Amino acid sequence: MQIARRRLLAAGAGGAVLLGTPGISYASSRPKLTHGVQSGDVTAQGAVLWTRADRGSRMRVEIATRPDFKHARQIGGPSLTADTDFTGKVRLKGLRPGQRYHYRIHAEGERRSEALEGSFTTAACEPADIRFQWSGDLAGQGWGINPDFGGYRIFQAMADAEPDFFLCSGDFVYSDGPLAESVALPDGTTWKNTLVDEKLKVAETLEEYRGQFKYNLLDENLRAYLAAVPMVNQWDDHEVTNNWYPGEILDLPQYTEKNVDVLAARARQAFAEFTPGGFDAAGRIYRKLAYGPLLDVFVLDMRTFKSPNPDADGPTGTVLGEVQLEWLKRELRRSKATWKVIAADLPIGLVVGDGTGAQEGVSNGAGGAPGGREGEIAGLLSFAKREGVRNLVWLTADVHYTAAHHYSPDRAVFQDFDPFWEFVSGPLNAGAFGPNKLDATFGPEAVFVQAPPAANTSPAQGFQFFGEVAIDAETEVFTVSLKDLDGGTLFTKALEPVA
Repeated sequence: MQIARRRLLAAGAGGAVLLGTPGISYASSRPKLTHGVQSGDVTAQGAVLWTRADRGSRMRVEIATRPDFKHARQIGGPSLTADTDFTGKVRLKGLRPGQRYHYRIHAEGERRSEALEGSFTTAACEPADIRFQWSGDLAGQGWGINPDFGGYRIFQAMADAEPDFFLCSGDFVYSDGPLAESVALPDGTTWKNTLVDEKLKVAETLEEYRGQFKYNLLDENLRAYLAAVPMVNQWDDHEVTNNWYPGEILDLPQYTEKNVDVLAARARQAFAEFTPGGFDAAGRIYRKLAYGPLLDVFVLDMRTFKSPNPDADGPTGTVLGEVQLEWLKRELRRSKATWKVIAADLPIGLVVGDGTGAQEGVSNGAGGAPGGREGEIAGLLSFAKREGVRNLVWLTADVHYTAAHHYSPDRAVFQDFDPFWEFVSGPLNAGAFGPNKLDATFGPEAVFVQAPPAANTSPAQGFQFFGEVAIDAETEVFTVSLKDLDGGTLFTKALEPVA
């Protein structure tokens, strides 16, 4: 069936119908797509396509249900200009549910660039098997693209499973993580980083923040993976700077710009330009993505509304903020999906410090009644129990090791909630750390943990992780597998749905 038989709308990232842009002068030489193609925020009827060119041009898309592009639909995209560092997006609507789509993107000036291809599958409206992956933390702690190691080779193992989408749990770039040309390893060998100018210092300018994304997209493994697997993006701290919160003033010599709000605005623009999704139509990072009757994914933003870290153990604190928290409660209550995944960029029960007397995460480390940011989570869990919201699963990264945590009121200080699971997995290519201590407030038990023998263990030692979820269409069983650098399964937990 040709796509033209159905209504297919294309719009720019802002959602407006695309018109010609007068006054744009395109170079006569052939443009080039510099950092691959991506799709993101794919649902039953929609998707976002992304690319970047090396000069002023216009994005053009072909989309088809056949890999030979027979009966392909031609779609005009936005002008790729310096204002967005020559990045562009096309937002597709009116797609067929449960359909595999193939797309080609090229940039057009007076001549046309070579096309790059990608593909994605829309969510089904009827029960269907779902497989997706999650992880975070890429190029952190001095460990960048090392050709001798195979680059970001974890994405090869992830691609082998042919997932429906990838949930990036944050720290997709390390804007505060300069790289050195080489790093001596404990075994006497040397880690060698590919370098670009933007990775020689912390990012402060918009161009430097853009450079963090461009650096990671130099890796062939990542580009190939993102061309075949749609991404769901959220941000954490390293998209801006380590452990940041709104209103913070840095006391760090490596920064000439000390105002974190200024840095965050620049980082947010780069994040918007270089990720295919990342925001809903209202410009919010927090959003719900529906994947048919079996799965809703609730993507949280645990940075924009975060209270200062020194106050995290006080009587009040925020990590979601009032508006986002009310949105989450409302959408959870409305959700008819069997499984509700909470995509959190910070774990709930792990103690993550930020210097003397300060906490970076949700936990205040006291292990008592909910205090500080824990109050929001306590209220959310009580709401879910009261409203009969079942089958909540929390997925996160952040702490650079992998673990399975079971939370139960039987072990907890705060007890007004139903038991649930939280799964942690990462890093993708960064220093490995952990394990962290657990806070007793919500009664977590570490059922499985795999962590490195020392802090900042290099990727060469293998402590790199991703998680994978498989939902069975017939039984509705939600199976979580924690996997290593080469795709080997370390731990598996099958969760039966609760009516």
